[in-house]
Amino acid sequence: MNKIDRPGHGMAHGQPVSNPDDITDLTTAATEVIEVSDAPPVAPPAPLSKSEVHTIILSLMLTMFLTALDQTIVATALPTIGRQFGDVSDLSWIITAYLLSSTAVAPVYGTLSDIYGRRAMIIVSLTLFLVGSVWCALAPNLLTLILARALQGIGGGGILPIVQTVISDIVTPRERGQYQAYFSAVWVSAGIGGPVLGGVFAEHLHWSVIFWINLPLGLLSLALLLPKMGKIPTFHRHRKIDWIGGLLLMTSAVVFMLVLTWGGSRFAWASPTILAMFGSAVAMAFAFVWHARNTDEPFLPIPLLGGSVVPYAMAAGACAIGTMIGLTVHMPLYYEVVYHLSASEAGLALIPIVAMSVPGAWIAGRAMMHTKHYKWAAIIGSGCATAAAVAIAVLLPMPLWALLALLSLLALGLGSCFPVSVVSIQNAVSRAQVGTATGAMNFFRSLMASFAVAMFTTILLMALGGNLTIGAEQNVSGGHGIAAADMVSAFRYVFVAAAVLLASALTFLLIMEERPLAGPAKPAVTEFSE
Repeated sequence: MNKIDRPGHGMAHGQPVSNPDDITDLTTAATEVIEVSDAPPVAPPAPLSKSEVHTIILSLMLTMFLTALDQTIVATALPTIGRQFGDVSDLSWIITAYLLSSTAVAPVYGTLSDIYGRRAMIIVSLTLFLVGSVWCALAPNLLTLILARALQGIGGGGILPIVQTVISDIVTPRERGQYQAYFSAVWVSAGIGGPVLGGVFAEHLHWSVIFWINLPLGLLSLALLLPKMGKIPTFHRHRKIDWIGGLLLMTSAVVFMLVLTWGGSRFAWASPTILAMFGSAVAMAFAFVWHARNTDEPFLPIPLLGGSVVPYAMAAGACAIGTMIGLTVHMPLYYEVVYHLSASEAGLALIPIVAMSVPGAWIAGRAMMHTKHYKWAAIIGSGCATAAAVAIAVLLPMPLWALLALLSLLALGLGSCFPVSVVSIQNAVSRAQVGTATGAMNFFRSLMASFAVAMFTTILLMALGGNLTIGAEQNVSGGHGIAAADMVSAFRYVFVAAAVLLASALTFLLIMEERPLAGPAKPAVTEFSE
């Protein structure tokens, strides 16, 4: 048996030791010994300098911006794509194909990065993403474009978990929350700039430019990142890959997301097709759990999802992201019908929801650096977000400025959940399992986001009756024909559902154990730039 020294507090697999070895630059007081099989991880020959950490962080931010931009830049180009290919009925699959494939592979990349290392998997994910981008740009018909988007998602789905895992390799848990706030800003920038760029490219250049732009950005991120990857501490260990478990998990996720996508729109929720698909997803999920419990080296160890930290942190972060995505998808409909905003004005009105999550994440990140009881920042934030959702549900209708102010408070509060949940999970598992845990976290977040969107859509359908055009399809069809008073009444229920999700996040955070974070009491790097 070999031993791995791990900073921070995690699952108790060994006895603490008093003398950390060659990774003391990343650790403080608490160090555990984790026993694993095969070869031990290899520590770097020398610690990373501040400038090297900053270079790696910048390259990771660019890499994440690449995948974040691709999820937002496509939507506004859909009408142009539909006109060129003469097919608007299947346009939503351009979005859905990417979502399905990227969600399914997230835990795969996390696990493989723990087996083969971060460098190998970031190269694989970016390469597949760029190949998929070129295929998208050259697609001669809609079917080819949809298949290319699926390939692109197989690559893009690995970028986020690997980026978050690399951060955990180079930054101590106490300092890590601050960097999570910077990456939240990347998502906001992509969320705001993506639709604008997509519209400009489609209208004034050609829709394929939205995919060609990925090439220089992707190559630049690799050029910045790869030279420094050799100095990043490595904690992976080679072991057998449980392909059966991975296949069961991915298949179950894809079928479940198809149920959420088609239920209530293409098929009735109680239709035989939806019920059969849901039953199949549940059966494969149970088969995965049974297989994982009876396999020596499971794809996703079930005990990893247990304990007093990981399940609650995952659930809290998933509820927060689900609320945010669900409101982002549906609020344009409310703005257009109730306030008679144009599509572009409705898009601008979404900025408070996505942008205000960044200062919330920053505040929580700073709290993690300077306070012992760091989770209270997220508890207070989620409490404020819950109160804001309840206030909106009770006070609708209200002036636009008042609604935007309450939505800003809601986003500020839920943003605090993101760094606390991510860092708590990574701080609670062994170094050799950080990638697996991070991939699982992103997997469940994507599932919850899809569930929240489906739940809000179902609520609106039940309250309004008939069919709704929401999200990507709304960009093509336009027009609603719904009375403003009816829309206000329906969205009261939506915000009640949002309050329930946020209250759930608050509850999970209260239950979650608050373990001490490894890292300097007064971190050497307190700001991103000096």
